[in-house]
Amino acid sequence: MKSINKSTILNVIRLQGPLSRAEIAKVTHLTPPTVTNIVSELLREGWVVECELGESTGGRKPILLNINHKAFNVVGVYAGVKTIRVLSADLAGNTGEERLLSVPARPSGKIYADLLIEAVGSVADRIREKGIPLLGIGVGMHGLVDPREGVSRFAPNLPFSDLPLRSILEEKFSVSVEVENDVRARAVGESWFGHGRGADPFICVHVGTGVGAGMMYEGRLLYGPTFTAGELGHTVIDPAGPACGCGNRGCLEAFVSGPATLERVRRRLAAGEASLLRTRMGVDGKLTGPDLTRAAAEGDRLAVEELAETGRCLGIALANLINLLNPRKIILSGGMIAAGDFVLNPLRRTVEERALSTPAKEVSIVVSELGDRAGVIGAFTLVLQKLFEPQQE
Repeated sequence: MKSINKSTILNVIRLQGPLSRAEIAKVTHLTPPTVTNIVSELLREGWVVECELGESTGGRKPILLNINHKAFNVVGVYAGVKTIRVLSADLAGNTGEERLLSVPARPSGKIYADLLIEAVGSVADRIREKGIPLLGIGVGMHGLVDPREGVSRFAPNLPFSDLPLRSILEEKFSVSVEVENDVRARAVGESWFGHGRGADPFICVHVGTGVGAGMMYEGRLLYGPTFTAGELGHTVIDPAGPACGCGNRGCLEAFVSGPATLERVRRRLAAGEASLLRTRMGVDGKLTGPDLTRAAAEGDRLAVEELAETGRCLGIALANLINLLNPRKIILSGGMIAAGDFVLNPLRRTVEERALSTPAKEVSIVVSELGDRAGVIGAFTLVLQKLFEPQQE
């Protein structure tokens, strides 16, 4: 109970501070002696500071309290297919040290774990050199994740399974570690620092190498009993569609992911269609998402058509989400969303055509403002949430 009261007081100060002890008691419904005792402990431990004097109501001016944001650091890890990004932050989410590592093709579980340790270690060392305590590490991991056990169960685009991320990192760094699916972690980050603030319920949809969703309802992530809620990429939009990496056919991911979109482009080029992209394709047939977007911006018909097809297919999926879950907001991120209006305009037209009018009027579809750091911001927010909102578990 004391731990819960402590977090409750911290969270009230975080959200509404600076506050006096009397104001904290009023907001939390805790007794003034309880608040005084816990605040004294928080002051000794460095969590809060006395910052200024409040307005007097006749007696002495009350002393106001605020979070001591710079006293501690947390670390976030985006554990992706191609990159591992590590970023530190203070208790207000102000970012600091950063490390980015490339992931080799088809790494073993040990190689991947060693890369994580190397990247986290370099950031942790720099924090330690500044004399700042590290409170915890959050990991947003590609694929199916068991957040209770802290294990990566299955990463569709990585050749390993059942990687015990929490135990590996806790043993190495001696701090608590939170592990979550990367898109669900993004949703937590958006709820604290992005478009998700005040937008409950909302859904984050990430469209990159894979496709996933993180759904927040009444301030909580939706998991399902096997922690697989949000696998939007593996909902079927065409039973006769192309094969998907999951073994099914016609999954959304097989239509709108970066690799799927580029594969359609390559097939059309191989069939002899004219396109600016032909001159930008390497001898190995390699094209990138930015190649496609640049060609579309220059008026290339093939590029414009394929980005529009991705937008239409994604719009079908979002219309289904809107009809099924009635969110207030859908927040989009990922490499394919970076194509901008070439994807977003056909997406929005499709949603308008296919979603029921009543829920469609209530939802706004926006692009994440957290940029390419959205995943790692979400990861360190997992630690902040555990510190300030432990009841979320």
